[in-house]
Amino acid sequence: MIKNDSSATFEVPAKLYRIGEIVRYTPYTRQTIHNYTIMGLIQESVWTEGGHRLYDESVFQKLKRIKELRKTKTLTEIREILRAEETINLSTN
Repeated sequence: MIKNDSSATFEVPAKLYRIGEIVRYTPYTRQTIHNYTIMGLIQESVWTEGGHRLYDESVFQKLKRIKELRKTKTLTEIREILRAEETINLSTN
């Protein structure tokens, strides 16, 4: 018999997404996700043993931000804006 220990705590692991899943849930192509990663606009969280990039849930918010900025900014400008925002966020936390 297994006793249910209600005092035990555990953490649910964060969901990680492969590029194909990101493509499925966003308007972006696999190549665009790859390019944005290479350019430093988005960043993978980890790599699998098989060499696949995995992204955490924050990638969706970042892609949404990129889409909005893309209306008036170049990718180079967007990269600088995102870096500045990350610096501000790190200094306020």
